[in-house]
Amino acid sequence: MRLDRLDEQLLALLVADARRSYADLGARVGLTASAVKRRVDRLREGGAITGFTVTLDPAALGWTVEGYVELYCRSSTPPETIRAAVEQHAEVVDASTISGEADALLHILAADMRDFERVLERIGAEPFVARTKSVLVLSPLLRRGAGPRAV
Repeated sequence: MRLDRLDEQLLALLVADARRSYADLGARVGLTASAVKRRVDRLREGGAITGFTVTLDPAALGWTVEGYVELYCRSSTPPETIRAAVEQHAEVVDASTISGEADALLHILAADMRDFERVLERIGAEPFVARTKSVLVLSPLLRRGAGPRAV
């Protein structure tokens, strides 16, 4: 799908606040509300917009420990096997296969250190896991969603 400058501006505004009205978006990019709706519908149909979501503050929800876990698998483990295992843990908020020595990288949000350790132990007990390596986040420096940036 090809995006023009207006599409990119609309996406940047929606990434910053997906609750904006079509009228507000239109006022910011110089279009009518109906023209914005048509563009947003086209962006959704074309797959550029896959959904609208809420951004949560982990600390406000009681998740005080954040960490990343490198997952090293025994032999050749299909990504579907890794996904099936880690999606069983609500604390795993993101998981990706990666290049380099590790096979996957997990992002974990936990209530406290004991909760983080419990999740790490359960994941490490999976039969395909050879070992894990974890790091804890001290201070998040930058967090932003994917997509064009407002200028």
